[in-house]
Amino acid sequence: MRRLLLVLVLLVFSSVQAKEEAAPPAGLKVLTAGHSFHVWMPPLVAEMAKAAGIQGHEQLAISSIGGSKVIQHWDLPTEKNKAKPILESGKADLFTMAPTFLPDPGIENFTKLGLEHNSKIRFTLQQNWVPFEDPELWLSKSRPKSIDRDVLTLAQLRAKHDRYFKLIEDHVKELNARIPAAKIAIVPSGEAVLALRDKVIKGEAPGIKTQNELFTDVLGHPGPQIRVLSAYCHFAVIYRRSPVGLPVNGLLAKLPEAEKLNQLLQEIAWKAVTGHPMSGVAR
Repeated sequence: MRRLLLVLVLLVFSSVQAKEEAAPPAGLKVLTAGHSFHVWMPPLVAEMAKAAGIQGHEQLAISSIGGSKVIQHWDLPTEKNKAKPILESGKADLFTMAPTFLPDPGIENFTKLGLEHNSKIRFTLQQNWVPFEDPELWLSKSRPKSIDRDVLTLAQLRAKHDRYFKLIEDHVKELNARIPAAKIAIVPSGEAVLALRDKVIKGEAPGIKTQNELFTDVLGHPGPQIRVLSAYCHFAVIYRRSPVGLPVNGLLAKLPEAEKLNQLLQEIAWKAVTGHPMSGVAR
């Protein structure tokens, strides 16, 4: 009898626990500062949060400067600065930032300001894909007028991206060690983009025939597939839950094989996020 009672208690506890884990989290108030590889993300994440049944998600403001470092958002004059007043008000639950190249003192400045007014605020940094397929070209005056991305192998892409990824990882490790309360998380959009390009190379990406069609220009501005993929990465890091199973995002709706592509992007994003040791998300 006692054994049966114990089994029943465990079953009830497991059922309650499963329901709690499945319940949507509370929506967060989000602030964003970044460049053209990042600032289109907030409305996509808002759509994803709504589809996931998350109530109360709110985008407080978006500070947008093309090709910017985070310090440029920090240095904006008072009348143009969208980020500082919100951090000083303590209203933001989470601040997403996207640097270009590092080090970038703006990240530390904003982190300290945010924590000063809200000890529970969270911070994320977007790990980008490499502009012009080569970090050195971004810093060079002689930038190419065209790039054929379809001649590039995954090994070649890795050779250019790994050094770039290490810059952000080293910077975040140093900041988190020096400011323990920061707990800055990395959103591995760049890793996810490489995984998608690998699928394209192998012919395993529904509706996508070439790497070139993933981008809108030589610099590397993303087409809808990468935008949605990156947004799924942000959703996963922000809400610490899988995007797998969410309905087709509106940006993909008119693309070939939209449902299969949407599922692939969700799976790639979740694998990238849970596989990155600095995302703050465990599988």
